[in-house]
Amino acid sequence: MSGLPKCPQCGSEFTYDDGSQYVCPECGHEWSKEAAAEAGEQVRVYKDAFGNVLVDGDSVTVIKDLKIKGSSSVVKVGTKVKNIRLVDGDHDIDCKIDGIGAMQLKTEFVKKA
Repeated sequence: MSGLPKCPQCGSEFTYDDGSQYVCPECGHEWSKEAAAEAGEQVRVYKDAFGNVLVDGDSVTVIKDLKIKGSSSVVKVGTKVKNIRLVDGDHDIDCKIDGIGAMQLKTEFVKKA
């Protein structure tokens, strides 16, 4: 899910960001970000691995052992993470895990607690 709006002219999902505008590579249509924001097209919904909607402040449970890059530590299955914060980017969740510290997780590896 890229988070970018679909083209209002042809409905293509392959739009890209070009400074202050969005551009559709299929039909060549260009429109401003302000127009997309007014239309409410850029609302992102975060969902866990089972399709439950997540919001800031939720608690989640890890559903898969996750190796921590650059460390020999592992976040075990069943680890509960409280008070998550949702962010845009490659990893959707900013959180603190007891015994490990600040981390970023992907929503596909958690379920709502």
